[in-house]
Amino acid sequence: MKKMICIVSLLAVLLTIMACGNTLEEKKSEIETGAALSDEVQTEIQPTESAQENIEEEVTEMKVQIGNTAFSATLADNSSVDALKELMADGPLILNMSDYANMEKSADLGVILPQNNEQMNTQAGDMILYQGRTFVIYYDTNSWSLTPIGKIDNVDAEELREVLGTGDVTVTLSLE
Repeated sequence: MKKMICIVSLLAVLLTIMACGNTLEEKKSEIETGAALSDEVQTEIQPTESAQENIEEEVTEMKVQIGNTAFSATLADNSSVDALKELMADGPLILNMSDYANMEKSADLGVILPQNNEQMNTQAGDMILYQGRTFVIYYDTNSWSLTPIGKIDNVDAEELREVLGTGDVTVTLSLE
């Protein structure tokens, strides 16, 4: 947790310094690509070179703890997953997830990760990143341009709905 606070603080300072030199064209580009949100401070997490080397040690699975039930998940291979792994490098990531549209549970990560959006038809167990900052676990289907994070292994929609429940749920993500 201390590392995450330090990283966020350092990135906020760096972004502030870099923002002072942005041109009007750069700001326009940020707005057009969705990199700038008007009412909130953003911090984009990009894996550092040394962290990238450690991350690339073939960690392809993640533990997903939902209440008292633990699942294994197979991770996608993209820069979004690498940045998520970096967030979990010092320990588990605990998310308070809320229901959305009777098809998913979602939680704001508090930071922005790189996006690798692709048109998807989600299934129960799919884990995605929405707009670079929202971690989502699907328990039903959806079709949208999303960033794949991974898939919870060996779970069906009925079992996942039961474990996720109808209200908010605490989900703990950790590297295996």
